Amino acid sequence: MKNKSIFFFFTVLVVSVIMYSCQKETTGSSNPDKPHTVRIFLTDHQTPVFDSVFIDLQALQVKLEDDSLPNDGWVSLSIRPGVYNILRFRNGLDTLFSNGTLPNARVKKVKLVLGTQNSVMKDGQSFPLRVKSEDREVIANLDDSNFDISNGQVMFWIDFDAGNSIQVDNSGSGNNNGYRLKSQIKIFSRSRSGSIEGRVLPRAADAIVKAVIGTDTATAIPFDDNGEFKIVGLNAGTYKLLIDGQNGYQDTTINNVVVRNREDTHVPVITLHQ
Repeated sequence: MKNKSIFFFFTVLVVSVIMYSCQKETTGSSNPDKPHTVRIFLTDHQTPVFDSVFIDLQALQVKLEDDSLPNDGWVSLSIRPGVYNILRFRNGLDTLFSNGTLPNARVKKVKLVLGTQNSVMKDGQSFPLRVKSEDREVIANLDDSNFDISNGQVMFWIDFDAGNSIQVDNSGSGNNNGYRLKSQIKIFSRSRSGSIEGRVLPRAADAIVKAVIGTDTATAIPFDDNGEFKIVGLNAGTYKLLIDGQNGYQDTTINNVVVRNREDTHVPVITLHQ
């Protein structure tokens, strides 16, 4: 009789755990075919070349996988159209670029539509960014690793790669031909990426920090007197951190910096010497 009671208690316990797990899983998951809210953030993969990068962002669309939707599944989302100085969104800073509702969560592509008022500032001088008509639409493919979906909400970040998007334009006349914009963007989610953060001293070194893995390089520039930097949207892996010193300060390298998804990897304070 005692054995039967123990067996009954164990069975009830197992069933309760399974039911609780199912309830918890259901709460944290979403049916991708149902309408979802969406939150999209804008950040910058920066460049050490320019003081400011002004990008004229006029429209945002996402493409959903659903044959019943009009416009081949492209859905327009509300944004505040205008000129954004994307270098403001660096070192882990971002801005809420768009939020709204999608008919489903099967997101396949994202499209930025640019206007014509694009420019850069370099050494206190303004230069227009020429944009060819075919480059005014910037499209990136997405899969499940690029966005988070939970509790009826889709969330992802658009990383505007300023460093690789601006090219010297040789089509002009004179000695200074100006610059051309051929935008490159990266889409990432916080659950499928990590970051590296730390400090570089002294401020007079004007350091440039590069996180390198294979052929991929991400750049950060410490933005205040504390020398703090942060590089976000990194794929998990082992990175080499290259710190380029300026103004007579020596470079240094930190090897084996491990990045994990959902985590901020902190490196010790880096001090450069002349």
